Amino acid sequence: MDVYLTTTIPYVNARPHLGFALELVQADVLARHFRRSGKVRLQAGTDDNSLNSVLAAEAAGVGVQEFVDGLAEEFVGLAEPLSLSFDDFIRTSRDPRHPAGVERLWRACAESGDLYRRHYEGLYCVGCEQFYAEAELVDGRCPDHRRVPQRISEENWFFRLSRYADRLHDLISSGRLRIEPAERRNEVLSFIAGGLEDFSVSRSTERARGWGIPVPGDPGQTVYVWWDALGNYVTALGYGHDGEDYRRWWAGDARRVHLVGKGVVRFHAVYWPAMLLSAGLPLPDEVLVHGYLTVGGRKISKSAGVTVDPVELVREFGVDAVRWWLLREVPRSGDADFTTERLVARADDELANGLGNLVQRVVSMVHRYRDGVVPVGEVPELAAVCEEAPASVDAALADFDFRRATGAVWQVVDEANRFVNRVRPWELAKAGDPHLDAVLAGLVDACRAAGDLLEPFLPDAAARVRRQCAGRRLPRPEPLFPRLR
Repeated sequence: MDVYLTTTIPYVNARPHLGFALELVQADVLARHFRRSGKVRLQAGTDDNSLNSVLAAEAAGVGVQEFVDGLAEEFVGLAEPLSLSFDDFIRTSRDPRHPAGVERLWRACAESGDLYRRHYEGLYCVGCEQFYAEAELVDGRCPDHRRVPQRISEENWFFRLSRYADRLHDLISSGRLRIEPAERRNEVLSFIAGGLEDFSVSRSTERARGWGIPVPGDPGQTVYVWWDALGNYVTALGYGHDGEDYRRWWAGDARRVHLVGKGVVRFHAVYWPAMLLSAGLPLPDEVLVHGYLTVGGRKISKSAGVTVDPVELVREFGVDAVRWWLLREVPRSGDADFTTERLVARADDELANGLGNLVQRVVSMVHRYRDGVVPVGEVPELAAVCEEAPASVDAALADFDFRRATGAVWQVVDEANRFVNRVRPWELAKAGDPHLDAVLAGLVDACRAAGDLLEPFLPDAAARVRRQCAGRRLPRPEPLFPRLR
């Protein structure tokens, strides 16, 4: 089946951080995994049309377009250091597909009678770009950004979200709109059960500083950045002109999967589906939600000043170590605290000492005892582990559990290492034991299986493993992973 897989599109008011890199790497793993059995479109992008960007540009003393252009390049530039395999990358301030699609979506909802103007006064967090009720604040501050929100009073366009409460509750509770993990699904259902209020979908052009997409037919209003940004999932497909990509990846039979952080679940699992219902468009099939990365217990956040540069991490420790930590340490549900010590320990223990040492030992023994030629034979216990692992990886990724998926890969590596230590092939060689052929062949097969299984998670490392174990006559052994400490 075709799969359309998207990441959220972050504000470009500061440089990208490791928290967003987590989402990109998770999406890349899923895309590479799905490509093994079908066609995939992996899409990311940047949310340029935010008041955050306007304020940051003003603080920097440069024009808004110049400011977002420079930072957006850094987000696009994450693809190479993180070994990402995007098929498309949309920029909401530059891509001509976007405003046409936003306008069409707006008009479709207006035709359904779901857009209306009224005066509104509320507490607005610029960092989140959303209004908060008093009860949602913590000590009078935004729960994410820890800032006192602004009190805003103006006339805006509103969307009739309240009209869709029952339909949304039915879609989510029945699983037709799948939200994982379960605690996030329950969070959304509880939010809906508490009553949905219509929400503001425009801002005065004056308050938006003239930045963003004008409301169709009302140039004094600018489309609310979240409405604008959520539309990217269809605008990048050419929805504005009913393009072929839209017909294939959204209106067709493709599986539509959104990957999002827990802080924006409400927008993707409530607001966005309601907008699509109003416009008469298909809904996403799945919303897969990851937790936060923290440093010292504080959420990694540009606005909070808690940040880790993923490019610098890759430059210092390598892409394999960075991707491996993100996939092995972050739980399916909950947050993960980052330290370089944990990253280094995980890479040295499992990549260098585990897989790297296994492959080098096995290839070295094939050269020492069989002149580099892989003998014929099989080790049933290793073969069984290798045969079971792909199904375990499939099941874990279907459950959006990267830690369990990489654990299934590592079971092959661990079992092969235990087998080497238990059988001690060097003693079989010394004794002239004919069973050595089967032992070496089985170990080479296990290394090859590990390389194949590893490909979605660590594509660069997987390619090195496969090269080291390729063919009947193996190349000379080379170190696969450096020790970081």
